[in-house]
Amino acid sequence: MKAIFLDRDGVINRDPGFGDYIKSWAEFEFLPGAIDAIKLLNEHGYEIFVISNQAGVARGLFSKESLDEITANMLKEINAKGGKIRSISYCTHASNAGCDCRKPNTGQIKNVTKGLDIDFKKAYFIGDSRLDVGAGKNMGCKTILLLTGKETQEDAKIWQHKPDFIMNNLTEAVKWVLKDEQKS
Repeated sequence: MKAIFLDRDGVINRDPGFGDYIKSWAEFEFLPGAIDAIKLLNEHGYEIFVISNQAGVARGLFSKESLDEITANMLKEINAKGGKIRSISYCTHASNAGCDCRKPNTGQIKNVTKGLDIDFKKAYFIGDSRLDVGAGKNMGCKTILLLTGKETQEDAKIWQHKPDFIMNNLTEAVKWVLKDEQKS
């Protein structure tokens, strides 16, 4: 199975910035080209898994019900435009909870891929932060950092886990993945 792991905020939708969260569907705004990029991956046989930290739930900034509503609406919009996401996993624990599901840990990835035949060395994790790159690297995936506002190329130079590739947005990253696949 060909797999792509995506962070949500800053990859699929506009990220509200460090320390802030998308707390309701009214705050959710797809990034330009994101749905088309997802659809393009689907058309090339990729299964898409969304892996996201959402500690705002544990912090009481928004409810699990609000998160579920955001997810349902996001999926409805993606499906309506011909895209498909196989599964979405959230870590709603506080950042200091010590759980194994909070990125850069790999608990979420392991849970959503249990029983599936995935070659992680051929899979990509696409995200916009050091936590995404760390989770991808810790799982053995190729990683792509998106420069959608949270991190810079300079930031990445000092991280423990450095991204394999750096792109401007999801559309650019997907085109890269599909080009890389043709080389294999």
